Amino acid sequence: MQGKLEDIGFRDPAPRRDHPDGPAIAGVSLRDATGTGIIQPGGFATLDRSRTMTFTLPPQKHLACMIGHPVAENPIDRMFDAVFAHHGLHWQFWKSDVASEAEVAAAIGGIRALGFAGACVTVPYKVAVVPYLDAVDDDVRAIGAANYLTIRDGRLTGHNNDGKGVVKAIRKLTPIEGKRIVMLGAGGAGRAMAVELAWAGAAHLTLVTRRAAQGQDVARMVMQASGVPCTWQPWSGDIRLPPATDILMNATHLGCAPEREPVPVDWNTLAPATTVVDVITNPRLTPFLSTAQAKGCPIVDGVEMLVQLAMQIFEAWTGIPPDEAIFQAAVARALGEAPA
Repeated sequence: MQGKLEDIGFRDPAPRRDHPDGPAIAGVSLRDATGTGIIQPGGFATLDRSRTMTFTLPPQKHLACMIGHPVAENPIDRMFDAVFAHHGLHWQFWKSDVASEAEVAAAIGGIRALGFAGACVTVPYKVAVVPYLDAVDDDVRAIGAANYLTIRDGRLTGHNNDGKGVVKAIRKLTPIEGKRIVMLGAGGAGRAMAVELAWAGAAHLTLVTRRAAQGQDVARMVMQASGVPCTWQPWSGDIRLPPATDILMNATHLGCAPEREPVPVDWNTLAPATTVVDVITNPRLTPFLSTAQAKGCPIVDGVEMLVQLAMQIFEAWTGIPPDEAIFQAAVARALGEAPA
């Protein structure tokens, strides 16, 4: 933008001599009396001897988003925005609550039409988005669900690293190889986690779901993808764990803020040596994890999983190697666990 001061409403401006950056004309700070401008928030302005002011705007922001329902309590936007700011990137992250599956096609069309640079997909649309994408990677082909998109030249490619995030988070505490795992829920995130846990060396998986068709379908998929035995157990009343369960995982939405519902488990069937895992990111310490911790069980929270998968997504979008300490600090601030 360029024009005479008078053309944009600045008529005979009086210089301000008290500005901390030196003289100022019409609110534009000047370094010296020659009329050279100084950078201002959001861009910079220069004023030359002909009294013509030139405004230079900052680069257009790259937009990224997450679609799902509900999304209000997820700290992912504040975490990503803090990481973008740390790296000096002109990126911004938006959470978009898509009210029903009937609106998923329109949401994906909007991401495409508005030129978004990347997108995440959360419950309950990880399976529903797949038909609307231009391409998918091998993980999505095996799992049938996507949790993030890369966008290149207007083409949307689906990826799934839900399971990779949970595997990395669990391995920070205990090995997965040879373990017997019980997973509560088998939705879009659960099916990805089940496959990745099997690929990571689990000896056996038990899927507990209310819908028989869902649980049996995912169990078959896990066995086809990995060869690891996987059985379905109906969710009825308080869930009794099979003997010798090594890892118990909640892959449902139960326990999320603000409701924080308890997960109906028969806690008398839980051994103190069992590692207990929750995918919920807010609160970090869910009622499910609190109960397990009180029984002496080691726990893995959903925030740790979020950090592990978010780092992979960040690098896929930006090409910048992630620094885990930056992500951990950003999500702690987002959850109010550390000063902003």
